[in-house]
Amino acid sequence: MASVGGRFVLSYNGEIYNFAELRSELEATGARFRGHSDTEVMLAAFDAWGIEKSVQRFVGMFAFALWDREAGALHLGRDRLGIKPLYYGWADKTFVFGSELKVFEQVPGFTRTISRDSLTAFMRYAYVPEPWSIYQDVYKLPPGCLFSITNGQARDRRGFSPEPESPGATLRPVRYWSARDIVESGVRCPFTGTEDEAVEQLDRLLREAVGLRMVADVPLGAFLSGGVDSSVVVALMQAQSTKRVKTFTIGFHEQDYNEAVYAAEVARHLGTDHTELYVTPAEAMAVIPRLPAMYDEPFADSSQIPTYLVSQLARRHVTVALSGDGGDELFAGYNRYFWGRQLWKRVSWLPQPVRRGMARGIQSISPEVLDKTSRKLQALLPVMPSFGDKLHKLAEVLGMKDPEEMYLGLVSTWRDPTGVVIEGREPMTTLRDRHRWANVNNFTLQMMALDLVTYLPDDILTKVDRASMAVSLEARVPLIDHRVVEFAWRIPLSMKIRQEGEGKWLLRQVLFRYVPKRLIERPKMGFGVPISHWLRGPLRDWAEDLLDASRLRREGYFHPEPIRVKWTEHLSGSRNWQYLLWNVLMFQAWLTSHDRPAAAALSHH
Repeated sequence: MASVGGRFVLSYNGEIYNFAELRSELEATGARFRGHSDTEVMLAAFDAWGIEKSVQRFVGMFAFALWDREAGALHLGRDRLGIKPLYYGWADKTFVFGSELKVFEQVPGFTRTISRDSLTAFMRYAYVPEPWSIYQDVYKLPPGCLFSITNGQARDRRGFSPEPESPGATLRPVRYWSARDIVESGVRCPFTGTEDEAVEQLDRLLREAVGLRMVADVPLGAFLSGGVDSSVVVALMQAQSTKRVKTFTIGFHEQDYNEAVYAAEVARHLGTDHTELYVTPAEAMAVIPRLPAMYDEPFADSSQIPTYLVSQLARRHVTVALSGDGGDELFAGYNRYFWGRQLWKRVSWLPQPVRRGMARGIQSISPEVLDKTSRKLQALLPVMPSFGDKLHKLAEVLGMKDPEEMYLGLVSTWRDPTGVVIEGREPMTTLRDRHRWANVNNFTLQMMALDLVTYLPDDILTKVDRASMAVSLEARVPLIDHRVVEFAWRIPLSMKIRQEGEGKWLLRQVLFRYVPKRLIERPKMGFGVPISHWLRGPLRDWAEDLLDASRLRREGYFHPEPIRVKWTEHLSGSRNWQYLLWNVLMFQAWLTSHDRPAAAALSHH
């Protein structure tokens, strides 16, 4: 769309939720409008206020490209939290940008060279962390950033860096909103009101964030898992709606993975128009061949499967769905926030060599033997599923030198990905470079701050955006409205973690105004599928084909030996290596679907 005066041309994906308010303000200063879209309001704002001032006023999710005809410059922008994707980079001497990597594959001169450094990072995290992409010379614009480029710079990119904090780079993304600044200022100037005042203010902020995202000229609904986050969103939707809100849940017949019963109780209490669908393993596995095209680059969070299925279910009834993502990162919901802290308190007094010795001792006993022992001791200890695996995971973090190294261990899949990827070198990501970390003096806050800028945009939001977009469903995420994020970081940790092992205290208090406690209080489940069993059963032949040693050797990306060892141990049932194997399988499936030549060119950033 072109601006009224013809100076700007905008290509854009997303929603600006406060566009009506901005429009009134612009009209008061003489702006003229032809239609009723948020796109037109964005163009008028750029004209009136300039680009950076405008994006700071937008409340929403967006990725845009703005061409300034007068200045001969292209401006790319991405929303504050990274809800909408934006890739950019070079194909030979052409500067290319788009919401998907598929765009680049259409451009003449694009070589599709896989970056081994990105692949190495992918093996650690199960996603390719920003600002990298799986391809060399293609980058993700980091959340909360603008990037501007002229014709001359597009042809000669000397001085370019994809990282906003890159000293000496003349061409780099610029932050208009910084999560790190929000974290630091929130911790520096905490909320000083009472608990009741905090509950009241959070309720008001969330109600507004949800209300704004309910404005739609198409059918609207919500995902409901029955957990705290999605229940808060649905409760606040129903409180502001004259009609019954449409809610959607998928269930599994495997008890360990099924949250549908809880969701149905919450839906009944709130009086929503609830739809649930029980999915068979066969239906869930039928999604797997579609994942490479859906995710565009390797992505290995296996909850991508149920996320796609619930999006598909919702799309049969609605065009827009609200989701509860972001609550864990903002209000302390992940188990690692509690047991990371507890574990470190209990073992940190021991010297590191002693802890390492203990770790080696535990790891010298196979998980199978540990499982059998735990069953024999069941009179003394409660039996824990996969006790041996959990003890081995614990042993891996026991020997680490400090809590920060322990956190990196907790969020890593392959601990030493350079030993798996041929010629792989790990790029310096935010998680590995402590200079980029927020200046907070509390380990739990540090984990939450890191999750906010890494795991949330690169894993959670990527998963939801690609899965929903694959069925043409627009997913909206009210809990990470930037004003909620800014308030959440001012809330002291004592209002988030109240007793050991339970987070999200403040968010729960808001929820309990609408839903009785008994429907919510239960251990956190996560949104998973039984990949470990499927790999030993119905997916075994598919996996065996992709993990074949001669195939891995021929393709030239992975050393087959460590992968084959893990695969053999997994099949025997002696270890559960589902996460590590899923990373390899998702890359292999992606590689196959992209129909690459067998010989792999070596490449580095």
